[in-house]
Amino acid sequence: MSYAQNQYQGQLGDFAALAAADERTTFITKTYMHLAGAIALFAVLESVMLTSGIAERLMRFLEMRWGGLIMMGMFIVVSMVATKWAVSAVSPATQYVGLGLYIVAESIIFAPLLLIANYMDPSGSLIQSAAITTLVLFGGLTATVFITRKDFSFLRSILVFGSIAAFGFILLAAFFPGHLQLGAFFLYAMIALACGYILYDTSNVLHHYRIGQHVAASLALFASVALLFWYILRLFMSRRD
Repeated sequence: MSYAQNQYQGQLGDFAALAAADERTTFITKTYMHLAGAIALFAVLESVMLTSGIAERLMRFLEMRWGGLIMMGMFIVVSMVATKWAVSAVSPATQYVGLGLYIVAESIIFAPLLLIANYMDPSGSLIQSAAITTLVLFGGLTATVFITRKDFSFLRSILVFGSIAAFGFILLAAFFPGHLQLGAFFLYAMIALACGYILYDTSNVLHHYRIGQHVAASLALFASVALLFWYILRLFMSRRD
């Protein structure tokens, strides 16, 4: 859901770290306002999918042979296109289309998982607990970066390797379901990977994005938050089994 593909080459202005204090503050404020808007839109889309029957249709597609792999492949392609558009230095409209496309893709991927969580706990407390845990972790990691001002760009190679390894395990589990089960250890490892992405993306906001790239920065942060929420929810669901 996040692939350490932040790009800084868009010639939109000075790097935020080198900009004047007021410009840097405005950039950071816009980034997190867009992140909040992305999360709100995601929540609205999920509500629509769960109440309209779209989530059930997506679940039936996933139950088809190779349905999960097809959906994962489509998500990866769409997310790459959306990320490329979001970092566009040519058109602000294209940036917003990229962000919107990515939010829609995430909502489609999440809908079947949230549907299962609702079946397991119709009260909604399971999803709510996972969401609160995600926000608390995100807040703590964000505060760590902003307080220490540390540049976590050194995590890039680790995150890329971890993402490739995780994708490999997921493929193996899909092709050999009777021989490889992705248990609690894998879930904890993916939560750690998502936390690493949040540290990496947040430090990029402070040190590597240019003024004007708030849409791309918010997309990267949203992708990392979504990844964290996905595996925290999966972990909480596994404890209910």
